[in-house]
Amino acid sequence: MYRYDEFDRSLVAKRVEQFREQVDRRMSGDLTEDEFRPLRLMNGVYLQLHAYMLRVAIPYGVLSSNQMRMLAHIARKYDRGYGHFTTRQNIQYNWPKLIDIPDILEELSSVDMHAIQTSGNCIRNVTADPYAGAIKDEVDDPRIWSEIIRQWSTLHPEFSFLPRKFKIALTGSEQDRAAIKFHDIGLKIIYNKNTELGFEVMVGGGQGRTPMIAKTIREFLPANYLLSYLEAILRIYNLMGRRDNKYKARIKILVHELGIEEFKALVEKEWLSIKSTSVELPPGELIRIKNYFKNTSYKALPATSVLFEGARKSDKQFARWVTNNVLDHTLPGYCIVNISLKKIGDIPGDASADQMDLIAELAQEYSSDEVRVTYQQNLVLPHVPLDDLFTVWSRLSSSELATPNIGQVSDMIACPGLDYCSLANARSIPIAQQIAKLFDDPQRHEEIGPIEIKISGCINACGHHHAGHIGILGVDKKGEEFYQILLGGSASEDAQIGKILGPSMDKESIPLALERIIGKYIELRIDGESFIDVFRRLGAKPFKDAVYEVD
Repeated sequence: MYRYDEFDRSLVAKRVEQFREQVDRRMSGDLTEDEFRPLRLMNGVYLQLHAYMLRVAIPYGVLSSNQMRMLAHIARKYDRGYGHFTTRQNIQYNWPKLIDIPDILEELSSVDMHAIQTSGNCIRNVTADPYAGAIKDEVDDPRIWSEIIRQWSTLHPEFSFLPRKFKIALTGSEQDRAAIKFHDIGLKIIYNKNTELGFEVMVGGGQGRTPMIAKTIREFLPANYLLSYLEAILRIYNLMGRRDNKYKARIKILVHELGIEEFKALVEKEWLSIKSTSVELPPGELIRIKNYFKNTSYKALPATSVLFEGARKSDKQFARWVTNNVLDHTLPGYCIVNISLKKIGDIPGDASADQMDLIAELAQEYSSDEVRVTYQQNLVLPHVPLDDLFTVWSRLSSSELATPNIGQVSDMIACPGLDYCSLANARSIPIAQQIAKLFDDPQRHEEIGPIEIKISGCINACGHHHAGHIGILGVDKKGEEFYQILLGGSASEDAQIGKILGPSMDKESIPLALERIIGKYIELRIDGESFIDVFRRLGAKPFKDAVYEVD
């Protein structure tokens, strides 16, 4: 993994000093809340319903054990003993005191962490496939390119005050595990017919009030031109993006209004004018960064493990967890372990300080000192030897971290909703908990099969409801909390936007509606079809008829 140098550390330290002074001025009354707002947002601090919230950056979702221990320490010392992992592969603390936040940032800086560009109208945390460097179907490691983009974009003077926030995601595999088509810029690492490494560049995706799927602007961009091409895109957006209406200020609106061909022509023209003079990554620097991501701790292991196979045969619970939560590794004798933060009845994405400490220990002992955060609000140990898998599972089980539900009905994405967020119209967390309890049966999970449920408390779509096989959106209806159901969304390589099923309903009606949708799916599927395949084959009508009891 990447390790900060003296330039990184100096930048972060200076930022902490600046923010400490700004907080002091706010506490003394020298700054009003309106004056303080842009300053705190630059440092990841939001004012929520009940308290300030701090969002900490986890670039491309990669953590060391020391960093995870620090996150646990922050939760224990400055918050209420837990943190919330987000869909941008970050972590949020919902209850810090403003006066303490400079101290938090100082402690984070001691392990090369910060909260820069986790909020505000800038280039946000770059996200990537959480299995990067470990999964078999990978063309190239997206962490390398994510780190390059991170360095280029951090406090970029031209892009620190964009029309709106800006999000970039990368995948190095044919299977999209980073939702790149729902980002302002999505990058897919590919080889062309001449075996040259490069990117398919997609622009204009996003969710929120106006959900859109990104369109390909360049089929193949040689890797050495990545930064100049990104700069050209950002320049066009910065110049032409709407600043008069925040609801129309995202790049997706600009792409839509201009049309993809006109937008592409503008970007290409700008790129041609700057690519010979723009800063590109020197070959030596690329090699330096690549070397950081070479894992030197691997041992040569046999492809099979007698210990693992014996445990899987003798322990049904372990076997079920392996089936649902464990993936093959690119190297023989290793595996990828998904840690579900969706224990039935818990808040999706939350982890206690003690749980974070345990995961840090497991990462250090069994996973090359690495933890990953997924945009599905789970965690990953990417490099676990098969011989150690039963031990890892046993220790996870002791801390209620071995729920075998990755990709299943209770593995839901949910935003904080009205329990925390000042923008929300409705609660998300109780809905997720209700649904999880409704299907609280391992055999029922297996009967239903893979399905993605995503819940947002408002139209801003922090819970990715547009991209759920089943999406749930909280809406305000004359001061009451109601919910719309959407079906047919997908954030994968076959990205689709979900369609509203029918009239909104109150929270008491949601469990029954989900029961009817799932029941109808099981009734209609053929030869083990997935939910999304059944929906694509038959459309919304049978599900709408079931939910709204149409004869």
